[in-house]
Amino acid sequence: MKKYLLMVAAVCFACALKAQTAAPLKMVDFVFTPDHANWNYTVNENAFINVSVLQYGVPVSGVKVDYQTGMEMLPAEKKETATWANGTGRIALGTTKEPGFRQLVVKATVNGKQYSGEIKVAYSPEKIAPTVNMPDDFVQFWDAAKAAAAKVPMDALLTYLPEKSTGTVDVYLVNIQNYKKGQRLYGFLCKPKAAGKYPVILEPPGAGVKPVSPGMAYANQGFISLSIEIHGISPLLDNETYANISNAFGNYWWNQLDDRDNYYYKSVYLGCVRAIDFLCSLPEFDGKNVAVAGGSQGGALAIVTAALDKRVKCLVSFYPALCDITGYLHNRAGGWPHLLSQANQQQNNKPEKLRTLSYYDVVNFAKQITVPGFYSWGYNDNTVPPTSVFAAVNSVKAPKNIVLTPISGHWRFPETNETSMAWVKQQLGLDSAPKQP
Repeated sequence: MKKYLLMVAAVCFACALKAQTAAPLKMVDFVFTPDHANWNYTVNENAFINVSVLQYGVPVSGVKVDYQTGMEMLPAEKKETATWANGTGRIALGTTKEPGFRQLVVKATVNGKQYSGEIKVAYSPEKIAPTVNMPDDFVQFWDAAKAAAAKVPMDALLTYLPEKSTGTVDVYLVNIQNYKKGQRLYGFLCKPKAAGKYPVILEPPGAGVKPVSPGMAYANQGFISLSIEIHGISPLLDNETYANISNAFGNYWWNQLDDRDNYYYKSVYLGCVRAIDFLCSLPEFDGKNVAVAGGSQGGALAIVTAALDKRVKCLVSFYPALCDITGYLHNRAGGWPHLLSQANQQQNNKPEKLRTLSYYDVVNFAKQITVPGFYSWGYNDNTVPPTSVFAAVNSVKAPKNIVLTPISGHWRFPETNETSMAWVKQQLGLDSAPKQP
């Protein structure tokens, strides 16, 4: 009996630990302060970073640190060790001969546990040019693909979801046919309950095989929104089922990379156009205002959709993925999913795969953008390196509203979300001018 009680107590203790809310702060943290307040330098200019190692917000006296410097996402050029008597130090980050980013990674051991932090700063980022090739028949390739997909009946099926609806927004499961017969596309449609005509907005998802959520934020602001799932899987499946499917899928961005006509992202890109078809077919659509917004993979798809579909009047792209993937072949960071990083070059640095990538790299879609765009990203992003984002956004010739938050990684601040929402409403003539954060 005693053994049984001890087992129960252990299980209860383990459950209690699991139920604890994650700490909002780190016990030991780093503060990085560049000597340029905007984190921007010019080529051939040296950058210096002041670093503080803090415990409970107080510098750690006599702390030993290991740090390394080098170009963003590439092997370190220099590794050093130092002991800081007052918990702070000044580190020379160096410079570059070409526009790009350098990074500093610092590690410190406090009370036997190792902690780390990092910072990246820019060198003439407005001059970062793409490395990916532009195929001569890029526009013709996608025009032909769209024309073929347009012949496929949409066969839209809608299912009302009262359990996901609110007092002001109706939510539906959408099931439409994509770019070929039998290929389905799912999503959540959110419509204001009040009668009227509304602008529409497409919200493509971030990367992964995972459930999407209804786009309530835009619906609550007077939009009809459609948040899509790009893999042809119902978003009503539970998380465990999705996890199992994801394990079976593997890394879909590798799928048929050597075949431009059947690469996985072809159905995804054309699926976004089909989603715009559906939104524009709704009787509640106001007939003129179409937008697209997303982050990461969704940010990439926002650019792609606006380039492929001229019904789109404006776009919002947060830290877009799939940009300048070939950067790694030119001694700088390339975009997610890092198909040509040092670890992947042996498998993917092949003519047929590079050819396919040139038709799908977001940089080449960015060159086709003709409508205003809201673009936002941070410098401390290791998932979507800022070098790759600058390569894409610098290629956009249409009007750009750029909001940089250097301190952020692969995430964004609520204030930036608010600014982007106000910007979209202004572009579509629905609200007053946005306030900058």
